[in-house]
Amino acid sequence: MLRLYQAADLQEAHLLLHQLAAEGIDARLFNQYAQGGLGDIPFPNAYPEIWLLNERDLARARMVIYSFERRPEVEGHVTCPHCGEDNPANFETCWHCGASLDGVEPTPPAPTQS
Repeated sequence: MLRLYQAADLQEAHLLLHQLAAEGIDARLFNQYAQGGLGDIPFPNAYPEIWLLNERDLARARMVIYSFERRPEVEGHVTCPHCGEDNPANFETCWHCGASLDGVEPTPPAPTQS
């Protein structure tokens, strides 16, 4: 096994872990519950970590991380074609059912009133 990534928070770790899985890359999440120990353990040791099971996937995994870290910020929302649930426009999979949101055009945010 090889440590691939140290995430800023658990949400980021899970998003990246799911993207790796979608690419067929086996990885595991460690330190999932370690943030509860902050103060007793050094903070760098409490960050969630993603570890690769097979080092042969390293190049592909780095490309997934590269894309993940450079994803554009998108405003608005998208409606899941599978279950109809609203999701933030930057989601790649539906938070409710897990269906892919690739190719679904975002609806722009409503104008703010001043």
